[in-house]
Amino acid sequence: MSFTIFVDGSSNLPRKQLETLSIRVLPCSYTLDGKPGVYEGDVDSFDFHAYYDLLRGGAQMKTTLLNTHLFLTHWKPELEKGLDVLYVCMSSGISGTFQAATLAAQELEEAFPERTVRVVDSMGSGFGSGLLACRAADLRAEGKNVRETADIVDAEVPQMLQFFTVDDLNFLKRTGRLSGAGALVGTMLNIKPLLWGDPTGHITAYAKHRGRKKVMDAIVEEYRRRVAEPENNRVAISHGDCLSDAQALAERICAIARPKELIICPHEPFTGSHVGPGMLALFFHGTGR
Repeated sequence: MSFTIFVDGSSNLPRKQLETLSIRVLPCSYTLDGKPGVYEGDVDSFDFHAYYDLLRGGAQMKTTLLNTHLFLTHWKPELEKGLDVLYVCMSSGISGTFQAATLAAQELEEAFPERTVRVVDSMGSGFGSGLLACRAADLRAEGKNVRETADIVDAEVPQMLQFFTVDDLNFLKRTGRLSGAGALVGTMLNIKPLLWGDPTGHITAYAKHRGRKKVMDAIVEEYRRRVAEPENNRVAISHGDCLSDAQALAERICAIARPKELIICPHEPFTGSHVGPGMLALFFHGTGR
């Protein structure tokens, strides 16, 4: 293994993928009702039902971007061991983490001129970065070096598609993703937004539908229209404590085109606070954003 692959806790990868593919996780800091905490990235040990119940009850979660010191602390030991580093980062369109990581990479490459540190902007979050890290691990297993791997993954970023919906528009309102008037009208009329990670790495409204069933139909239709070579790719579904909806979505996805691997798990808490309980998301490799 010539280089170490890093993600952060927002990547949503379960323990199986992290261990099998040898992907390292950087912790994410937050405050929950004013109390500081750290999410280490282990979604399997995460009590998602209790967490989303807290959000339902009005708990306030505030997230903190990963800072340069954190990257230096975790990456420097790898370089000292003679390994290069690749970090697949959450979108620069929703966080300043990419900039902090880039500064750390520049500093470390100056200190270790014989080593390479690459930061890939996933232009996504959740599995939008996690699945790209899995792709990087596949390329590493094929013998690609860190530069080759980073270049390939970076070129594939536009093909990593992310469609999702939320059950309560007020969570988007609180984080500035939707105007107050839009949240009120949407809730009153039972309007469910179909959201996506757009080409600039921002979360934007793709369409609006009346009711949960219709927006789930729309997610399925996007998969039908856009999926590319599913038999060779991973597909992931994350949910904000709505497992039955996630399982129903998985059945419909497999009926269209069964992927090589299908991952279903709760949506991690770091970005879960922005989308709230009832969030349902589909991530897959397909025709470009």
